[in-house]
Amino acid sequence: MLLQLRFDSDVPIYQQIRDQIVVGIAGGQLRPGQQLPTIRALAAETGVNMMTVSKAYQLLKQEGYLQTDRRNGTVVCGQRAPGEPEESTLRSLRVSLSELRLAGLSKEDVLRLVERLYTEGGD
Repeated sequence: MLLQLRFDSDVPIYQQIRDQIVVGIAGGQLRPGQQLPTIRALAAETGVNMMTVSKAYQLLKQEGYLQTDRRNGTVVCGQRAPGEPEESTLRSLRVSLSELRLAGLSKEDVLRLVERLYTEGGD
């Protein structure tokens, strides 16, 4: 699994791992049933502490993106059931939209940008 972590970022490493896995699922690079590396293997591959990877995996499991099975390890779940997004997701979106507005983008510009990103799979 290829993650691009930015160690100089203000975003915590566990959050970067979580976010990139979510983007990978949404974009189809990670498919339902696909096995992910073990915590130990991903920590070694990325050069981060195992507890950091564990925290990311635990968060993804709580959110319903991953499941762990003793025989199959950690695997990607299917799409989550449709429904209201998490409050934390709405908070992040609200901040991002405010930043785009402050950058001078119109509502139409933002909608075009969202359409492009959605079509690209979230990248």
